[in-house]
Amino acid sequence: MAIKYLAELDPGFAPLSVELREFAAQVEKAGGETLLIAIERDQGFVSRYDMRVLPDGVDDEKNFHLAERVVKSLLWMRGGYRITLCGPRALCEKLKAAYARNGLREFDRSFMSGIYESPFEVILVDCPRKMPEAREGASAIGRHLDGCRIGFDAGGSDRKVSAVINGETVYSEEVLWFPKENSDPQYQYDGILEAMKTAASHMPRVDAIGVSSAGVYINNKIRAASLFIKVSAEDFEKRVKNMYIDVAREIGPDIPLEVANDGDVTALAGAMDLNANAVMGIAMGTSEAGGYVDKNGNITGWLNELAFVPVDANPGAMVDEWSGDYGCGVKYFSQDAVIKLAPAAGIELDSTQPLAHRLKAVQKLMADGDPRARKIYETIGVYFGYAIAYYAMFYEIQHVLIMGRVTSGEGGAILLERAREVLAGEFPELQIELHIPDESSRRVGQSIAAASLPEIRK
Repeated sequence: MAIKYLAELDPGFAPLSVELREFAAQVEKAGGETLLIAIERDQGFVSRYDMRVLPDGVDDEKNFHLAERVVKSLLWMRGGYRITLCGPRALCEKLKAAYARNGLREFDRSFMSGIYESPFEVILVDCPRKMPEAREGASAIGRHLDGCRIGFDAGGSDRKVSAVINGETVYSEEVLWFPKENSDPQYQYDGILEAMKTAASHMPRVDAIGVSSAGVYINNKIRAASLFIKVSAEDFEKRVKNMYIDVAREIGPDIPLEVANDGDVTALAGAMDLNANAVMGIAMGTSEAGGYVDKNGNITGWLNELAFVPVDANPGAMVDEWSGDYGCGVKYFSQDAVIKLAPAAGIELDSTQPLAHRLKAVQKLMADGDPRARKIYETIGVYFGYAIAYYAMFYEIQHVLIMGRVTSGEGGAILLERAREVLAGEFPELQIELHIPDESSRRVGQSIAAASLPEIRK
């Protein structure tokens, strides 16, 4: 693979965007075929994507390797419990086997089945006419600024809350917490309630509550969230699923509530700040959260779980402990990325310290002008430039906004500048602007955007 910009601290990095570009040239030369992909999610919505691949028997290993990466990407970008495929038979059979029970992608099939509360399946059809038609369900959400609102942003290392009156922030706070280390969900409940009560105390009343939180939410119910990774399945069902609804009731009966994935709220914050659409928002914190506002200014209803979307085609890349897969965004655009690169930069971190503290140690070195820390952010910037080009294969993007703890300080600016270099030099055809908000917005901007989520009932 020929890439123009090397990830200095990760020489094995093989960006999928470049790998697929080279694969497309190979397919064109070999006389390729089309793999038709449909992914169905809740309410009968269907996302479609077509991919040119090699005919069976030409290079089956590479054909499967890259087709599998794309199918997995679509699954986590769009979300769904049913995949329908039409294309080269041997390739389709191998993809189906990957998502069979106890197959290569057992984590993915189990996760999606739980989110959508439906059995996961892969269906093969022999004719394009039998493929499901695309049916998307974008909707307007947010941008409501009237009244007295609470905006809450639940991160894995800190929680942020804002009190907003008619679009003006009258109070914001950021508090360190450790939800991923607590198996008793009372810890999370108490932290959320305390934050909301604090914000409420700075306003004459509460008219609406908006929540930005890592995970998957349907009808304000928590379907999956890493904040509760140590909570048992029984406690999750009984005490976690309705947690935001229950906390809102404690603040006041019948207060409008809207809970959204933190990536979508990042995108919304960017769209509001830039007064633009076709915005991808990426929050780099405990994990990588992605969100998207389409060209019409709507939220798409897609899953946008970019943490599980692969960006590195190198099978020897670091494996995510949760999903068991390699090369996924969580290890490239989160505090995990900073920590994994530290040894290669010659920085020793105290492994007994919480991850958030280790990130802060690197950020302090960055603030002190340590060139080793700078190399970490430059490497993540290279990752990011190539990843944006990959995301652009599946999203119509004009702007990308980044937020989150990892982007704080000078490191965030270095990361973004390096990503811009990669995009301009490697993918000049992509006219995508990258943005980073000011430090205050970077830290609490999501909680303010979250406050705009609910519409106040008249």
